Amino acid sequence: MVVKKSPNVSLSEWDGVRCLHLDTPWVQGTMTIKTPFKIELEYVQRMMAWLLFVPSTSVKDRQALQLGLGAAAITKCCYKILGMRTAAIEINSKVITMCQQWFKLPPDNNRLQIVLADAANEIKSAKWLGAVDALAVDLYDHEAAAPVMDSASFYADCRAVLTDEGAMTVNLFGRDNSYKASLEKIKQVFGVDCVWAFKPTREGNTVVMAFRTAPKVSREVLTQRAEAIDSRWELPAKKWLKLLSPATSVAA
Repeated sequence: MVVKKSPNVSLSEWDGVRCLHLDTPWVQGTMTIKTPFKIELEYVQRMMAWLLFVPSTSVKDRQALQLGLGAAAITKCCYKILGMRTAAIEINSKVITMCQQWFKLPPDNNRLQIVLADAANEIKSAKWLGAVDALAVDLYDHEAAAPVMDSASFYADCRAVLTDEGAMTVNLFGRDNSYKASLEKIKQVFGVDCVWAFKPTREGNTVVMAFRTAPKVSREVLTQRAEAIDSRWELPAKKWLKLLSPATSVAA
């Protein structure tokens, strides 16, 4: 049996931003050094758009789970800024160590858990089933060519961990990845009425959001929540509303 070696982890810094790399120049995550718990990358900010679909007063009582730690931006935001119970699953121990030493990732405690495991296997564990309110999926290898896991069966496992009000946000990006094919798999598993998508960023990242149950929120309520998110947590939620729509109306 051939054991695949985990890529080496390194960092770089420019203009006050620290970047995480896995054996290549590709950026796997970032942190603004002066504000280490805020999310710096635009597409990662968009992966927090599930906030639009829940009352802000309920956020701190919810469970967040990140698949693929990256530079821990989502995990840190959910834990430190939103005050949520937060967990992340990461297959590479070097990434976890780097995030703890250089990206201000706090140690595990009663609200924060970092699990060293293969996300595809770990999310099948009974402890996650029906327990996750906000699932962030950003699984890329060191070449960042395509999502490491992108099958209908994987998305079915993701759906299974969600609460009735839960949502999955997934980053779809890659030189070899077909956005349309990935979107169709997600629709197949979650249902057409349960899938929303952003327009792609300039860098080519397209964030898709899929709900366990189809959301029933008026535009007026979404607008009110966006204003509150902007004010309370300094996330660009008002801008999200201009770029986010049901996936049935998004061109592939």
